[in-house]
Amino acid sequence: MSYDVGLQPTAQKYFVLALHAAKEAGDKPLGSYVLSSMSRQMIHLGRPDDALELIHLAQYGSRDCATPRTQAMLYAMEARAYANMGQPSKCKRAVRMAEDTFEDAGLDGEPEPDWIRFFSEAELNGENAHSYRDLAYVAGRSPTYASLAEPVMTKAVELFGEDDEHQRSYALNLIGMATVHLLQREPEQSTVLATRALKIARKVRSERVNTRLRKTVDTAARDFGDVADVARLTELLHEQLPETAEAV
Repeated sequence: MSYDVGLQPTAQKYFVLALHAAKEAGDKPLGSYVLSSMSRQMIHLGRPDDALELIHLAQYGSRDCATPRTQAMLYAMEARAYANMGQPSKCKRAVRMAEDTFEDAGLDGEPEPDWIRFFSEAELNGENAHSYRDLAYVAGRSPTYASLAEPVMTKAVELFGEDDEHQRSYALNLIGMATVHLLQREPEQSTVLATRALKIARKVRSERVNTRLRKTVDTAARDFGDVADVARLTELLHEQLPETAEAV
């Protein structure tokens, strides 16, 4: 919660406490989940090298006890780190490992820990799509990687659109899809998705959602400011989600 509302130092403190608690309980898979959350925060803060180190610690520590769903989540986060480091081959390999491992989730009949149930097919597609999207940015707005992101992000948006319980993730993936359209120089399609995300952002009040939405609209205004739909969205954002709006 602290991470999502922008209290990064506080979030780091709680992550460390949670990691110690998992260690004391001897719960290695839970410890790997905490490390993956710390890794996600490092990606958000623009520190992919630290993110990769954390995710490798998580994979090593849970190598003999993590369920396939947990392993798939860790591979997906590994891909995010490699993408932000500009390493496409390793990113693609981690994406494939995440997809292949996820197919085994639940097949052995073993019960899943409650904390990993969030990692659904929608989450898998969302993480992998963002990896390709991030590669596109790192590679100088590459249309090749944007085209890889599009079908996977579309699937994530469709699945989250059917899930009323994870509206924040739905908003984040709508924004992600909007950025893909910007990379493909399709500003009108981008504004449609960003407008849908804005409606959700006003309800969920998440710093991550607000920040990503503002950055996406700023990028649209910078690159396509002469497009009427972009101008209208920029004005709408300033009216409905001003910089003074706080997440709680």
